Order: sequence, then structure tokens, then C-alpha cells
Amino acid sequence: MDRTNLIAELNSRGLRDEALTGPLYKRLAQTLTGLIQEGLLKPGTALPGERDLAEALKLGRVTVRTAYRDLMASGALESRHGSGTFVSSRVERMEQSLWRLSSFSADMRSRGRLPAARILSRAVNTPSPEESFLLGLGGDEPVLRLDRLRLADGLPLAIERAVVPIKFLGHDAGGEGSLYDALTASGHRPVRALQRLTAVTLDPSSAAILNVKSGAPALLIERVSRLEDQRVVEYTRSHYRGDAYDFVAELRIGDDL
Repeated sequence: MDRTNLIAELNSRGLRDEALTGPLYKRLAQTLTGLIQEGLLKPGTALPGERDLAEALKLGRVTVRTAYRDLMASGALESRHGSGTFVSSRVERMEQSLWRLSSFSADMRSRGRLPAARILSRAVNTPSPEESFLLGLGGDEPVLRLDRLRLADGLPLAIERAVVPIKFLGHDAGGEGSLYDALTASGHRPVRALQRLTAVTLDPSSAAILNVKSGAPALLIERVSRLEDQRVVEYTRSHYRGDAYDFVAELRIGDDL
């Protein structure tokens, strides 16, 4: 929703209706909250400055400032130094199973969300010594290096850095869609993987890409995926937003206890 539509929507909701009770700043805060809950104001949307909104709605600047302050205290809005006031980019936390191997795209579709990928870098070159060892490759066998920002409904959730032997994909692999779908289409579907999780904080560059503060918590997941014949098909390092995910696993008591 752009500024013009926001002003029109706020005016249409009768902030000055005499039938309403409570101070004006409360009515403004409640109206903005309603627009956020209805999905008309998306996470990350920039709001007009206090003076601009006050003039457009013919309200006192203190009224707008107090409404913004209350919404920031509740977490609905956030202030970014030097940039202004925005609808909070906090996301509803999701539970992600640790025992089921699936792609980001499949996970998001199962939740009714629209997955997307933005390519940060894409290159075909030779593997590093560590990658050669992990992937079981000769030093001259090319790999695809694919760094992507993964989004759901337009919201950035994870940075994935994948290394895949070209022999399993082909040089024309695009990278916008599901990497697992591309591997499956080429007859090299991963069937098992080993994952390692580490709690980390985001460096300034990664934090900016994920639209969170520098030093924000994240989960680093390193995954090595294998084919049915045990060949390694993928090595991926992913940084997941710490405010978006809870990774869970079902445990069973052993027979020897």
C-alpha cells in the first residue's frame, strides 16, 4: 500500500468519528494495527514520517508520535536509524522438522506460502580441497556455486550457499526454483542427508540481506545430501533467521533404558 492509498484508507475509517471513544492516538494506533492484521500493510512497509502523516490526516504531530510509539512498544512497528518507521519485519515462528529431508520450496508450499529465490551469486568453477573431499570429486570436476536469498510471501527468511557437482545438474541450471526439483528432474534426487546446526550471529552483510539488525541471532545449518547409491549430491551452508524458525526433533527412549 503506497502513501496515497494509506492516507485514503485511514481517512475512510473515521478516526474523527464522534461515536468512537478514546483518545485520537489510540484510534490511530488501532486503525494501523487493523491494516497490518488484514495484510494491507505488509512487513517492511515504510510509513510516512510523523509530520507528513499528521498534516495529511489533520492531526497533531504529538498524536501521530504517540501512536507510533505505542505500536513500536507492541512490536507492530520498528524504527530504523536514518530510514524512518516501518511495519515490523518480525515473522510468525515456524517449526521445522529435523528428521524429514525436504526443500525450502516444498516446506513453504506446505504452509500455504509462496516460495521464491533471489540469486545473490552463481558461478561454475572447480571445488576447493575441502569441497572435493566432502563431495568425493576430483580437483578438476566443476561444481555449481549457488548463493540465494530464500523468501516466503516476499519476506526474506534464509541465505543458502549451495555447492553441487555440475554432473548432477548440467550447466544450464537456473537457480530461481527448487534445487531439489532440478536434481530430481535430472534423475539425481537426494534421499538422505546429514545436517549440523550451530547458533551464530549475523555479520552486517548477511543481516542487511535478511533485513534484520547486525548481530541478530541465526541458525547456521550445514547439510551434506546423498543419492541412493551414497554419492554426495549437495553441500549447503544456510543461515536461517533466528526469529523465524524453531527446529524440532522427535526423540524416543531406547530399549536399553
